[in-house]
Amino acid sequence: MTISRRGFLIALPFVVAGCSSTGLNSQTNYAALPDEKFPLKQVPIDKIKPELRRQEVAYETTHAAGTIVVDTPARRAYYVLGDGRAMRYGVGVGREGLAFAGDAYIGRKAEWPSWTPTENMQRREERYRKLAGGMPGGPNNPLGARAMYLYRGGGDTHFRIHGTNQPQSIGLAMSSGCIRMMNHDVIDLYDRVEVGARVVVIQA
Repeated sequence: MTISRRGFLIALPFVVAGCSSTGLNSQTNYAALPDEKFPLKQVPIDKIKPELRRQEVAYETTHAAGTIVVDTPARRAYYVLGDGRAMRYGVGVGREGLAFAGDAYIGRKAEWPSWTPTENMQRREERYRKLAGGMPGGPNNPLGARAMYLYRGGGDTHFRIHGTNQPQSIGLAMSSGCIRMMNHDVIDLYDRVEVGARVVVIQA
């Protein structure tokens, strides 16, 4: 079967569109979420580095589908889909000496969670002692729109995968040990992951 030059030129935009739909899909991933308890505005896609945007990628791993793998040195998290695929997210990670490593599981999940600084955080910094009674969930809460609590052996590790009200921190190592994500991304992961799911955190 042959195709004329005119037919090729007519079809070309559709071929190109099929190959370059990432930008459109990426913006859709960060569209406004007006139905949230605390509505989220659209995040302009040009404000997110391409390598930190949520996207499905090829990912060969021995981990079962439903596992979350956090690659701390690369500042990436992967939700394993199976069949050599995963959903990839950009993340912010803990500062040196404050980072979680190894295996855990999701012990519980919360939407727009409240936040209480750990005793260690309160000992380290005065500003955290003022929040010893806890901070209600909301747009100013450092846990953001969702939190997934990491447990080991039936106990809370006090590390979380959570949203953030500081999206500029994604891709950096500056948190108090937790794994932070853009609010749009943590909502997506929250909706995919089940309580009890395995979490693997890789350090350098």
